[in-house]
Amino acid sequence: MSDDTKKDWRDTVFLPKTDFPMKAGLPQKEPGILAGWQDSDLHAALRAERAGAEKFILHDGPPYANGDIHVGHALNHILKDMVVRTQSLLGKDAPYVPGWDCHGLPIEWKVEEQYRKKKLNKDEVPRAEFRAECRAYARKWVDTQREQLKRLGILGDWDNPYLTMDYDSEATIVAELMKFAEAGNLYRGSKPVMWSPVEKTALAEAEVEYEDITSTQIDVAFEIVESPIPELAGAHAVIWTTTPWTIPVNQALAYGPEVEYALISWPNVKYLVARELAAEFITRITSVPSGQPMEPWPEADQWDEHLKLFKGSDLAGTKVRHPMHTLGGFYEKLRPMLPGDFVTTDSGTGLVHMSPDHGEDDFYLCRENGIDPVFAVDDGGVYRDDWPWLGGDDERRRAVINPKFNAPDGPICSDLSEAGALLSASADYKHSYPHSWRSKAKIIYRCTPQWFVPMDKPLSPSPLEGRGLGEGASRDALGQPLPPTPSPEVEGENTLRSRAMGEIERVRFVPERGRNRIRSMVEGRPDWVLSRQRAWGVPITLFVRKDGTYLQDAAVNQRVVDAIREGGVDAWDEGRTAEFLGTEHNPDDFEMVHDILDVWFDSGCTHVFVLESDRWPALTWPANLYLEGSDQHRGWFQSSLLESCATRGRAPYDQVLTHGFTMDQNGRKMSKSLGNTVDPLKIVDQYGADILRLWALSVDSTMDHRIGDEILKGVADQYRKLRNTFRYMLGALEGYEASEAVDYAEMPELERYTLHQLAQLDVRLRQAITEYDFNEYTRLLTEFANEDLSAFLFDIRKDRLYCDDPAWTQRRAYRTVLDTLFQALVRYAAPVLVFTAEEVWTTRFPEAKSIHLQQVHPLPGEWLNEKLATRFAALRELREDVTEAIEPLRREKTIRSSNEAAVSVPAKSVPEGFDMDDLAELFIAASVATHEGEGVTVTRSSCNKCGRCWRLLPSVSEDGDLCDRCEKVVD
Repeated sequence: MSDDTKKDWRDTVFLPKTDFPMKAGLPQKEPGILAGWQDSDLHAALRAERAGAEKFILHDGPPYANGDIHVGHALNHILKDMVVRTQSLLGKDAPYVPGWDCHGLPIEWKVEEQYRKKKLNKDEVPRAEFRAECRAYARKWVDTQREQLKRLGILGDWDNPYLTMDYDSEATIVAELMKFAEAGNLYRGSKPVMWSPVEKTALAEAEVEYEDITSTQIDVAFEIVESPIPELAGAHAVIWTTTPWTIPVNQALAYGPEVEYALISWPNVKYLVARELAAEFITRITSVPSGQPMEPWPEADQWDEHLKLFKGSDLAGTKVRHPMHTLGGFYEKLRPMLPGDFVTTDSGTGLVHMSPDHGEDDFYLCRENGIDPVFAVDDGGVYRDDWPWLGGDDERRRAVINPKFNAPDGPICSDLSEAGALLSASADYKHSYPHSWRSKAKIIYRCTPQWFVPMDKPLSPSPLEGRGLGEGASRDALGQPLPPTPSPEVEGENTLRSRAMGEIERVRFVPERGRNRIRSMVEGRPDWVLSRQRAWGVPITLFVRKDGTYLQDAAVNQRVVDAIREGGVDAWDEGRTAEFLGTEHNPDDFEMVHDILDVWFDSGCTHVFVLESDRWPALTWPANLYLEGSDQHRGWFQSSLLESCATRGRAPYDQVLTHGFTMDQNGRKMSKSLGNTVDPLKIVDQYGADILRLWALSVDSTMDHRIGDEILKGVADQYRKLRNTFRYMLGALEGYEASEAVDYAEMPELERYTLHQLAQLDVRLRQAITEYDFNEYTRLLTEFANEDLSAFLFDIRKDRLYCDDPAWTQRRAYRTVLDTLFQALVRYAAPVLVFTAEEVWTTRFPEAKSIHLQQVHPLPGEWLNEKLATRFAALRELREDVTEAIEPLRREKTIRSSNEAAVSVPAKSVPEGFDMDDLAELFIAASVATHEGEGVTVTRSSCNKCGRCWRLLPSVSEDGDLCDRCEKVVD
């Protein structure tokens, strides 16, 4: 047959047909899908669909309502969405109630910034008016962030979120505080806390970040005037510090009882320092107490004759004189040298100056020895104007965190130098220092009256202690019911610390290293500081007597709670004192506390006013899971743990999942100053939310991970492959009816092997869900689609799909498997590609319920066939060798496709059960033969090409004629 007379058989080939577009157009398409979900209230529909099913409760940790979402928010909420969607996929009832933290300094600081721009002072504004502005500011950002998170495809009860500033929430927080008070698990005391002079409030550890700074380091000589060691009289004990501003409130020196000290004698001077640090000390000093230059120090081999050694414990009873003793008053009193186990020889001189106002070790050691703080520094970090040193003159008492104040030529060092006590001063000491993560300003330790929850005091019983330990209420790490088992505690103890430590051992942490992180934090944390000196927050609703004790009256407390439930935090007002106290108490005997609660106490109570509330009947207490960034081991995870352990005897969660932080594509921390931040909303506008989701669920989120243009381009390519897999299946299944299905037993081995792979995938995906290993989940899904389906099954079976008679069993078997694959894969992909999965599902089933209402069901056990899988694994290895051998001939254009290849393979390499026709079909080759040698050989087949299926077969008499199979189909 000549080329001119060859018939065109294209209209007899059964090509896939679908309207599903190859180009996604996600930024344009996703908003419409999202609107459909909102119109149908998909979250409520899913609750109805899963009614009565086993519960899975992920309790949302509240982000601050103070700005647009960033990429960290996006990652966090996509992970949460993945958790609840995969649990729902398994058939569980997994409601998601989002929430926001609306109180506290981040919001108050932003409102104050607006005041400062207008040159207004917020302290001159009535508190209720200022709080109303804070409430409005928070509401604005709640609404903004809500829409931004919804755009990411996060499914939740968005019309009914929880807010810590809701009146009911504020009332519940107060009620929880009263549980601490009524049980006596609350006290007022003065001790150093982390304090922000800029924000003028105490800070929690979770509100602090550490940055490298350069400070002034000084060596200061304190003259020894009394000592049981005669040789020390007249010598100078030397301290080293990087906080010169604390010298004005020095009240003692500390030594290490086990440290060896050396009395260094050199012309007319005697210094007492740690022997181990003597040489380093000598290299620093530049003058002697008389103010004269230091004499050159002898060679090292002559040192011993100038050193006399003492054990630290021998220094007991020694007293020194403050360098500014000539000022009299506070400075006239001698300073004792006290034993401190915290003293080390890591740096400095081995002697530490003690300022109980500005250090925890200082405070406790001094308190043990009857020395009280003096409260010389005010809330703005400025020395009192009546302080004998630095007082009165604003220039000399300026902010202690001001570098000029602490500089070698600043007021502290200048006065010490003039007094002959400054041995060295240099502004070159580099170290890590705490800063407020909001204002970015340096913080100090400052002794102030605060409210504390004791960590090591035996706990009094709480009315709700033991809640959640009843039959069926507590669950193990995989969500299965546990019998009542109280949390383990340290033997003989019943403290908040011991309870929390016991719960840390019980709770499941993913990754496991999270357990060690929170354990070390709780193990060493000081008492919990609850009070803050700000305006926007839940008040500490206590009435304090003149002797410092607070009123413990359940009736009074209930009146306060009821008032706040009705009118919010503004109800805590001096004008209502008599109303709250009732006729039982005289208002003149009490002072109303005006401090507010640490916002971590607010968020630590969310498990109460969310999980226990009738407002969200789908939720239950305790939560199966808390999920946040790893920084929350010192934040929300810990505050929730402590609050619940004190009031309910156990943690409010059974599992804790943490993720790392998102870096730029070069592995650097994102920073506006570096200009390397990545805006998730811009990614959504450019690529679509499904691309952002695929990125978030493809990285190992338990570690720090990266994002950037090149990374997103790779993710977009990965998405295109998945989309094309679904597009192929939609086209290949066009017109498929259930009557076409073929029983498993009638299927060819390739189809049964594919079902084995699907069953195996199902097992692995379920395991990934259990382990919250979502990058593994996504990897398994994409590899199966790309390698097992597109590059293997689809490639091999396109000949039967296109060319076999639709009624033939083998083609029907393939379409039966395609239908099974489609039903499974679109469900598996739905938690990841929420918009695309809906588009795929509704393309095939336009009238069906949303894909997100579906669930996966167990697959038949008979599909798992390891023997068959082993044979096909060997076959696929051989297929790779064949493909590799064909490729050079394709490049040389000896053949144009594998259909033209005559292949010969080693006989020993052919897996059992496959004949040559099977291999030709599986290799997509013209023919396959075997030989006894090594390696694969390939030549061009001498057979003619079928004009319909394009296979080179012996039955084709002339190029363009039909093969036997195609003749039958066409006839």
